[in-house]
Amino acid sequence: METDVATDIQLEAEALQLPTKRRRFVHDVYLHRLQRRHFLIFSVLPLLITIAAIVLAFYRPLTWVDLGLFAGMWFLNGLGMSLGFHRVFSHKCAKLKPSLKVGLCALGSMAAVGPLLSWVALHRLHHESADMDGDVHSPNLHGSSFWQRTRGFFHAHYTWMARHQYPNITRYAPDLLKDRTLYRASQWYVTWIVLGLVIPGVLGGLITMTWWGAFTGFLWGGVVRMFAVANVFWSLSSFSHLSWFGTRPYRAHNDFDNAGNNPIFALLSFGEGWHNNHHAFPWSAHHGLFWWSMDYGFWVLKFFEAIGLAYDVRVPSRKTIASRRVGVVPVQVGEGTIN
Repeated sequence: METDVATDIQLEAEALQLPTKRRRFVHDVYLHRLQRRHFLIFSVLPLLITIAAIVLAFYRPLTWVDLGLFAGMWFLNGLGMSLGFHRVFSHKCAKLKPSLKVGLCALGSMAAVGPLLSWVALHRLHHESADMDGDVHSPNLHGSSFWQRTRGFFHAHYTWMARHQYPNITRYAPDLLKDRTLYRASQWYVTWIVLGLVIPGVLGGLITMTWWGAFTGFLWGGVVRMFAVANVFWSLSSFSHLSWFGTRPYRAHNDFDNAGNNPIFALLSFGEGWHNNHHAFPWSAHHGLFWWSMDYGFWVLKFFEAIGLAYDVRVPSRKTIASRRVGVVPVQVGEGTIN
């Protein structure tokens, strides 16, 4: 539903409203041990296996089955991340039927980027303090020299996951804690990851009727796909927040927010690469904002709306979009301001 300016202000306020009296972070040694373990198992190990898979492909080339399983699982996993974890669960850009909620939670979890509630809390923290103190994966808090920026890039893309401040879920995701369907689905995090590895392996074996087909299906549709999807979405924290990359036609919600638009990442990430657009209108289901922008996450959401699985899909009005253009004077509506 396209909204007028006054409604846009209300939606913006609702999207940013958090129970701020609760502390921002939970400090616990056990949580840091879990972070290191998760980093080694689901970030470092897939990297090493992906390198081995690429080397193996020179000796035994990939088949169309391998490529098909990779593409199919990449599409489903990316859809769960973009549409589920990010747009709907983090930013409430639409409402979904329970079956679709569980499906998108399962598909997004297969990227092994963290349980749903933790991921949403961390992402909302990111928007609250984008590129400022408290943003645990900003590339811009390490200095301004070339080497400091480079260090910041690697921190934002990868190393921050080894140990970081853990956001308080009761502050940043109280709505998901109350949603029993999503809460229970989030508890199955490791199960969804395992299914994301087993399913392409089983399909590869059944299609080729060989153990080798099962192995390469597991490898390319499972582990390599997991590594690829995770890296695409990590790139939104690293590449898309460095001033070296992208365009910034709209004002975000703080002067330090460096989110930029990048059509290449938009193509790879279901439209998530329109990152400046997203930070200017975080509650919008349409990151591309215009019909000609590559945003197939939004197109899939509109399909779900057409068949009755999604409703109350939110997009900003043309007037609101124009009001956030860099250089345009903020719009005043009563006591509200779109800045």
